[in-house]
Amino acid sequence: MLDLSQKRVSGPVIRLHPADNVVVARVDVAAGTPVPEENVVARGKVPAGYKIATQHLNKGDPILKYNTVIGFAGEDIAPGTMIHSHNIEFREFDRDYAHASEFKPIAPAAAPATFQGIVRPDGRVATRNYIGIISTVNCSATVVHEIADRFTREALADFPNVDGVAAFTHALGCGMEMTGEPMQLLRRTLGGYAKHANLAGVLVIGLGCERCQVGGLMEQEQLNSGPLMRTMVMQEEGGTRKTIERGVGIVMEMLPEADKVRRQPVPASHITVGLQCGGSDGFSSITANPALGAAVDILARHGGTGILSETPEIYGVEHTLTRRAASREVGEKLIARIRWWKDEYSVGRDVQINGKVSPGNQTGGLANIFEKSLGSSMKGGTGPLMEVYNYAESVTTKGFVFMDTPGYDPVSATGQIAGGANIIAFTTGRGSCFGAKPVPSLKLATNTPMFKRMEEDMDVNCGEVLDGTASIQEMGQKIFEQFLKTASGEPTKSELLGLGRHEFVPWQIGIVG
Repeated sequence: MLDLSQKRVSGPVIRLHPADNVVVARVDVAAGTPVPEENVVARGKVPAGYKIATQHLNKGDPILKYNTVIGFAGEDIAPGTMIHSHNIEFREFDRDYAHASEFKPIAPAAAPATFQGIVRPDGRVATRNYIGIISTVNCSATVVHEIADRFTREALADFPNVDGVAAFTHALGCGMEMTGEPMQLLRRTLGGYAKHANLAGVLVIGLGCERCQVGGLMEQEQLNSGPLMRTMVMQEEGGTRKTIERGVGIVMEMLPEADKVRRQPVPASHITVGLQCGGSDGFSSITANPALGAAVDILARHGGTGILSETPEIYGVEHTLTRRAASREVGEKLIARIRWWKDEYSVGRDVQINGKVSPGNQTGGLANIFEKSLGSSMKGGTGPLMEVYNYAESVTTKGFVFMDTPGYDPVSATGQIAGGANIIAFTTGRGSCFGAKPVPSLKLATNTPMFKRMEEDMDVNCGEVLDGTASIQEMGQKIFEQFLKTASGEPTKSELLGLGRHEFVPWQIGIVG
């Protein structure tokens, strides 16, 4: 892959690798426009972010972007022709996983970076300070929200060190399998939030007759009741109103203790970033995703962790990750998850891993899942893949790791946070309005026009790479410094807008009965 880390782009098109047979339009290219550096003339209008053939392609020839196959010519294609879903064929092809063949340990930073974190009594480090109210079942969701809604900013004025009281509700907990992976996954997700360092206190509320019982959750996740870990069962409390009243009282009891926290300098090794992308476009693989990857490389050198996820969105380029795996075992774990998706979970379904990308991705210049995956995987940087986790498992390995999740952002981010992510970094080309309590979410724009149009939601403009005013490495350093500021308490745009109340979405993988 061509090293663009220090290069500043210019001109109407961008060549990503010497071996590529396409270039990407940096700006809208009109029909008849010469592209002298490629010795071609645009045969039609090519929107910014779309691809242009630089040589004659016969039907069936592989189409290369970053010297990686993103599909095959669906027809004979003349030089200067726009290439998109109408003339790209999506089909399977053999990939050499070459497990761990390119593994290189990462060199630690000479002077470890620090941020102002919140150190819990057990040594865990938080980036925010919430009290969380968690429902075991949808039947207690209204009560959970009613309790949390009592604690407005005005109501919390006497507790300035508490960021809020957050409700975590969902549509599961009953009408599902009582044992096995679906129930274990739900409990693992709820337990991951209950144990998250960003929650100073937790109140778990169930109805009483659901399948995901409070007691079963506490036992599986080894949660111990105490002053800052409380439980309630609505049927035992006497119903809705009494549960709300007592729940409000319990939160009031927690607030003085939660407010005692003070930030102090801690190593950047305590930062764990969940890597997300949504509303991707043709520039995602050129600006925001590799820039975020550069920031993850820097974070890893400082002992921190980056969690790449969204399994359907690495499909087709998974071999670029297995080659960097720390061991064959780690690489094979990743392939096992890919095979589960392909052979068991999504057989015959009209979903991303089977080639289809969203209408927004298509409009943004991405032809199929191979091309989207090429950009999506770049969020993990260039360092070694140290471990692979199942959904919502506790992430304990440092450096670049992978967690198996769907591509749907709220579900994916929920798994990452349950695993311990204390920041979400979200790249977007079309525009995203995402937040995820109890952690801050940073939005990284791939292009300047969208950044300006949605500046109220965007934190970092990676379009500077496209504008030629910053390199990938310079932008990566800027993002890393933003990690430190955000982890130290600087509010993100999504936090200023109050986002994150409804993005807790555990993965529903089982039968609803």
